This record gives sequence, structure tokens and C-alpha cells, in this order.
Amino acid sequence: MFSLKSSRRTVARTAAVALAGAACAAMMSGSAEAIVNGKDSTQRYPSMVSIPVTGVDNPAFQGFCGGSLIDSKWVLTAAHCVDPRLVTLDGTVRIGSERKKSGGTVRSIAKTVSHPGYKNGEDAGPNRDDVALIRLNRPVSEKPVRIADKPGRPGTPTRILGFGTIDDTASDPTKWVFPNRLQELDTRRGTVSECAPGYASSTRLCTISQAPKAMACHGDSGGPQLQRGRKGRWELVGVTSGPGVPGVRCSEGPGLYTSAPAYTGWIHKTMNRNG
Repeated sequence: MFSLKSSRRTVARTAAVALAGAACAAMMSGSAEAIVNGKDSTQRYPSMVSIPVTGVDNPAFQGFCGGSLIDSKWVLTAAHCVDPRLVTLDGTVRIGSERKKSGGTVRSIAKTVSHPGYKNGEDAGPNRDDVALIRLNRPVSEKPVRIADKPGRPGTPTRILGFGTIDDTASDPTKWVFPNRLQELDTRRGTVSECAPGYASSTRLCTISQAPKAMACHGDSGGPQLQRGRKGRWELVGVTSGPGVPGVRCSEGPGLYTSAPAYTGWIHKTMNRNG
């Protein structure tokens, strides 16, 4: 939902959800809260991945995308987070840490594979088939998250995670402020009609915050949306992709998440083909 747009096109609103921002008021008051009105993580998320990125047309921008460990050597993220037209990867990822730049396990990126149907929405609409896989150079010991069999029905409680900007007022990426501590926000599955017409679909999940003026933002892209499985464990249901309504600040609208279950076939096929 929050990819970096080329400066020739404008800076992306789409860099948003995997880089969640905290409420402006919270930031101004000195609060540590982020994911625009999220809060510091309340538990360990061993499958959480941070992915350093640099803007292609604005190298001064050095930020992050998120991802989810789904296998000992595979990370699921948003395709716009590995799009060479938008960002340059620094070549590493950090797995399983509540801190953006320390802890967990660091691995080199061996390969990236974007969905063949991926299309960056720019200002004309949502990103499409916004999903990609990163193969690590070596397996890790952190526990992968299971991809849910299917998303819960509208109203189902979910949770989003990210290291995104805590300020959704700045349009200049160099002015974005990123928290060091992982942020979480309780959300719910929205109905198709709660996002803009043509945005939500069977492969794109409309997501609504359960806190006022809160949502993922720049730098949360690629990060996870989780729901509880039958045994109460977190399962992966969505990948942060972009805003659910165009033209509003992150904290003022719904989020749009690529449905991980909808791409399970492509995910397994890609992993099998690429070792």
C-alpha cells in the first residue's frame, strides 16, 4: 500500500502499510507509539522480517519494508518492495527481531521473485498481484509463520506489524521518522465496500483499524497482517500493499493487503522451482 514511487511520478502513498506510522499527535507529545497510533510490540514475532531499502530516484531516502518468514529460507513480501524501478535493496534482511537494526538473524538475499502479474498502481488505483518472495542465502532457525487456509470473514480480528514512519504528514521521504521498536496495531477484515470502489477484491483485503486515526504507513509495505488460527496461533493472512482509499493520509483511511492465501499455489510453486 505504500510503495515508493519514482520521483518522476511522485513519492508513493504506496510506501505505506508495511511501514506503519504513528499518530501525529502521539509523536508530537513524545509518545513512543507508532504505526500511526499503533503501539510497541507486546510479544515476540519470530517470523517478522525487516528489509532495508534505498530510493532509486532519491538515494537520500533510506528506509525499510517488512516481510514474513514463511519457510526456513524464504521471506514473503510485497512486489513493490523489491521493484528495481523504485528501490535498491541493501542485500540483507533481519529476521525475528523487535528492533529494526539489531538482534535476530541477519541473512543475505540470494534471489528475489516477483509475481508475474505484478503491476504498480501509481496514482491510477491499487497495486495488483503485489507479492514477491525473497530467498535467503542460508536457512534460519526462527520459526516461520503459517499461511492461513483462507482469510477470515469481514469483521474478523487481525493484527498488523511494521517498522514504518510514525509521521504521516510529511510527503518528503527524507523527513519520515522510523521507530526502532517494532509496532503493532489491532485491525479487522473490512468489507469490500469499506475500501474505495475497485480496490478490495478476492486477492486484496480491505483492512480497518480498531483504534481511531490509525493505520500502517510509509515503510510498513510488505509486512504481515495476522489472524488467529483454530489453535489460537497467529497465521499470515495479508501482505501490506497500499492504501484502501486514494488521496488521504495513512491514519485517515483503510489499508489494502494482498491476500496471502490467494497466492499459496504460486508461492509453493515458486519455492519448489527456485530451491
